[in-house]
Parts: sequence; structure tokens; C-alpha cells
Amino acid sequence: MDNPKKITRSMDEEPGGYQEDSLVFNEAAATQENWFSAYKNSIRSAEELSKYLPLSDADKNVLKQVAKTYHMRIPLHYLSLIKDPLDRSDPIRKQCVPSCEEIKGEIHERIDPLDEEKTSPVPCLVHRYPDRALLIVTGRCFMYCRHCTRKRLWRNRTPEPTLKDIDLALSYVKDNRQIREVIVSGGDPLTLPTERLDYILSNIMSRTSVESIRIGTRAPVVIPQRIDESLCKVLSKYENLWINLQFNHAQEITPASIEACKKLQYCGIPLSNQSVLLKGVNDTPLAMKELCQKLQSIRIRPYYLYQCDPVVGAWHFRTSIWRGIEIMEKMRGYLGGMCIPTYVVDGIEGKGKIPIGPNYMLSVSPEGVTLRNYKNETFFYYNPKE
Repeated sequence: MDNPKKITRSMDEEPGGYQEDSLVFNEAAATQENWFSAYKNSIRSAEELSKYLPLSDADKNVLKQVAKTYHMRIPLHYLSLIKDPLDRSDPIRKQCVPSCEEIKGEIHERIDPLDEEKTSPVPCLVHRYPDRALLIVTGRCFMYCRHCTRKRLWRNRTPEPTLKDIDLALSYVKDNRQIREVIVSGGDPLTLPTERLDYILSNIMSRTSVESIRIGTRAPVVIPQRIDESLCKVLSKYENLWINLQFNHAQEITPASIEACKKLQYCGIPLSNQSVLLKGVNDTPLAMKELCQKLQSIRIRPYYLYQCDPVVGAWHFRTSIWRGIEIMEKMRGYLGGMCIPTYVVDGIEGKGKIPIGPNYMLSVSPEGVTLRNYKNETFFYYNPKE
């Protein structure tokens, strides 16, 4: 690594702040690929945002008030996807610009709706399912999505995981041989320097019996510059690596994001997408159809459509479950199966994912079942006895 420079920040600058060993940045690589400059030059205050979007004094006051609890960071690439700066209902704007709704509070909101902290046997590791575990390697993101399920990391100023924390988590994985898959998450793992990410991935493989690794990231969506040559060189070393993205609207699929995804695909990495159902963003059959068809056209598999979690500060994004079922109803049969994600509710209190969809089995008898198809045509289907 050439001339590493250690970057430090104050604890109140980002969720989790920076531990002294948490960010070693290769300046030469950043100059060449320019991703870190894009990250560093992201919009982080109301004053900066007002250079790009028309904001009244009242708007600025709201942004400042929200930012006291929930940070703001918007990469310029993502901000440029807003079609009309005057349109407050733009699906890009809704995901990245803070709203007064975030601090209103609602009786059903939870600081940790999935009880991740209660299912964390060691720091920075969540073990909810028998055969897989979630490794939280950072609390930082390229962009702080306003619907984020881990807003508690922002509000609580949770310290960044240290290498010691990660080593302890991997020791737990090693001692629990039923864990065959590790999901590397955050924050966004790709905010880490490439060298640090490589260290984590190599240790997962060398120190445990893990058979598969998943990375969850929004980098190709919000800051496609991050998918640079040095990152691809590292990721291509891991043959059992999968990447889950989060495109929530077709407007996010741009030439730059497509090129970033192609670079990952050229590394042999399968790409899947996990959207979140968001009120005013993608909560119509038309919006979801367009998104999923575009994803399929660039070889990204629509994997999950999540019901927005009841996390504090995101209640205004939540739709009814019936809306999600309606969207699934309008997709099944009208789109190919590869275009249709699984609609899931992530159960509160660590109950896990529950798939939800339209009911196609209308009645059951000893002889068989009455079913309906996507055209609402019903028929009896004989059920062979075992």
C-alpha cells in the first residue's frame, strides 16, 4: 500500500464516528479512481443542499433540526438523478433529503424493530438464523437513506467496529460450524478502504468454515465511482461471493450505475436486488414493474421486496401490507418469474422474514384444492395421495 494516510473525524460527524484504526485511505488509488473524492464532496448540510435545490429558510431550519438526530449525506451523483428540483414528490428526493416527518414520532415505531441487538451474541454480529450470520463492519454509508432500518446507529452514535471486534465475531462464526454463510453489512461495507475490506473477506474465508459470503451495498446506485479497478481486483479473488444491491426506483438505473454493475458482473459476481416498499416512491404496480423489468434487462435478479420496517424516523414511508400484496397480484402472470421479487415482512423482535403474497388457494378438500390463476379463473386440482 503506497503512502497510506490515516483519516480521522470527530465522533459527532458520522454515525459511529471513526475509530483510530477504522479508515486507512490509499491516496494514489483515490486520485486515480476518484471515488473517495466523490464521497468526501457529498452534500452534508442544508447550506450545501441549497446550492442545488431551492430551499426556503423554513426548509433549512427543518433540515438542521432533523440532522441533529439523523445525519444527512447525499452524493452529487445521486442528487443529480432528481428530475425536477421543484418537485418535492420526486422518488429520488424522498429517499435522500431529510423530512420533518422523521422526528414526529409514532406509537408503533421501534428503535431496533428487528431486535438485532438482542440477537447479537458478540459485538457487530447478528445471529438470527441457524445457518447464516450478519456481520456489521461499519455504520457509515455513502448516502443515509431516510428509510434506513438501522437509524439507531445514527441516533446512538454507535462506535465503528474495530478489527478486534471483527476478529471476535469471526471467532464466534468459527466456533459455530452450522453457520455456512456470512452477510457482510453495515452501514455500507464498500465505504471501507479496499484493503480493509479485503482483510475482512480473507479472514472470513481463512478462519471459518463459511461456504458463501454476501455483501449488501448501495454503492452502484448512489456512488458508482466506488466500483473501481482496485476494488474489482480484490472482489474477483473470492469465488463464493454474492452481492445484494438496493435499487428502489427505475430512475436510479442510469448509464453510470449500469456500468458499475457490469464491472461487478465481469468479476463473476452474481447480483441480486432487495428493494424496500416505500410510500410515494415505488408503491404502485407500474413503478415496481418498470423497476424489475429494467433490473432483469441488466442481469440483476429482483430478490426481495421488503415491507418498510417500523423503525423510528421512517413511519411516513410505510404502506399497508395490502398495498404490497396488490403489487404482487399485478405482477404475477404479467411478468416472467425472474422479474418478480418475493414480498416479505421482516418480523419484529427478531422473528425473521415472512413471505407474503396473494392467496391463490381458495379451498381445500380431501380430494384436492380449488385454485385461481392470475386472470382470476378458478379450477379444481386433484391432489394425489401419498
